[in-house]
Amino acid sequence: MTVINGSKICCLHAGDGAPTGNYGYTNSGYSVYEEENERLTESLRTKVSAIKSLSIEIGTEVKNQNKMLSEMDNDFDSTGGLLGATMGRLRTLSRGSQTKLLCYMMLFALFVFFVIYWIIKLRKTGCIF
Repeated sequence: MTVINGSKICCLHAGDGAPTGNYGYTNSGYSVYEEENERLTESLRTKVSAIKSLSIEIGTEVKNQNKMLSEMDNDFDSTGGLLGATMGRLRTLSRGSQTKLLCYMMLFALFVFFVIYWIIKLRKTGCIF
């Protein structure tokens, strides 16, 4: 009996019923374990290959999503700058020094509304266009 790393390993020696040249294994037991080991190894190899391809696909998808998020971040930054400039202009208009200009803009919008209303009304009666 041989002890390696605290485990007992039993080896059969020639003359103990084991044929010589098979490292202490009987022919039938060795081939069964070898076949099962090969089958399990192939199953494990298939699973590892599937996990590898899946992780590569996940990595590619993450890179694409990060690129898209970066582009969206840039777009939001530029839109935020544009909105900030517009809000600044609106604050300037609302401070009171531009009240005359604001009044003219409101009157122009009201005038355009009445012209469009008049055109639609005449169109329904058939007098215009």
